Amino acid sequence: MKSTPEEIRQRFDQDVERFSNLDTGQSATIDAPLVLDLIAQASAESNPGATHLLDIGCGAGNYSLKLLERLPLREITLVDLSRPMLERAKQRITQSSSAQLNLFQGDIREFAFVENRYDVIVAAAVLHHLREEAEWIQVFRGVYKSLNPGGSFWISDLVNHSWPEIQHMMWQRYGQYLAGLKDEKYRDQVFSYVEREDTPRPLFFQLDLLRQTGFRQIEVLHKNSCFAAFGALK
Repeated sequence: MKSTPEEIRQRFDQDVERFSNLDTGQSATIDAPLVLDLIAQASAESNPGATHLLDIGCGAGNYSLKLLERLPLREITLVDLSRPMLERAKQRITQSSSAQLNLFQGDIREFAFVENRYDVIVAAAVLHHLREEAEWIQVFRGVYKSLNPGGSFWISDLVNHSWPEIQHMMWQRYGQYLAGLKDEKYRDQVFSYVEREDTPRPLFFQLDLLRQTGFRQIEVLHKNSCFAAFGALK
C-alpha cells in the first residue's frame, strides 16, 4: 500500500528546510540546480512577458523564486499539501517580490483549474505522487485548460523506465549518487520513502500524454538517470 496524501503531508510538514535552498534545490534530486535554471530560462524564452504563474507542489518556493529572477510575474498561485511549506514559500517570495500570492493547501487532484488563467505552470517533484492513469489524465487536462494560449507547462520529476533492465541500471546509479552525497544510510532512507510514497511514470508516457492532451510543441530539457525536465506549449 502506498502512502496516503495525509501521510505524505505529515512528512513534508517536518522537512521544510531541505526544500529551502535556492542554490542546491532538493539535494536528493540529481542536477537540481541545473534543472531549476533550465526551467527558469526556458520559461523566460517561451513566455518573456509572463505575469501569472501556477506553481504545483511549490514546496518552499524555489521554482517561483527562480522564475521571478527572469519573468515580470504579478501574480503567483502556490499549491502544496503542506501548510508549513506554503508559509515558508510565502515568506521567501514576499522578501523579494510584490507579486500577489494565492495559496492553496491541498492535493492538485482537488484544485479547481480555471480556464485561460496562467502564462506559465510548473510542477517540480510532485506528479510522481499521482497514482492511476486517470489521475494523470485529469491533471494534465486541468493544466492545459488553465494555460493561456501560448502558455507553457514545465515538469521536473522522478521518472521510471519501462525496460526492467534499464530501470535496474538507473536505480543503481541513483543509489550511488545518494550514497556519495551523504552515505548508504541516507540512500536507504530515500529509497524507503520513494517505495512508500511514489509512483513515477516513464518520461515517454508523460510526453505522449502531453501530446494527447493537446499541447502543440513538446521539448525535453534534461535527463539524468531517474530524473527528467521537460515541457510543452499550449
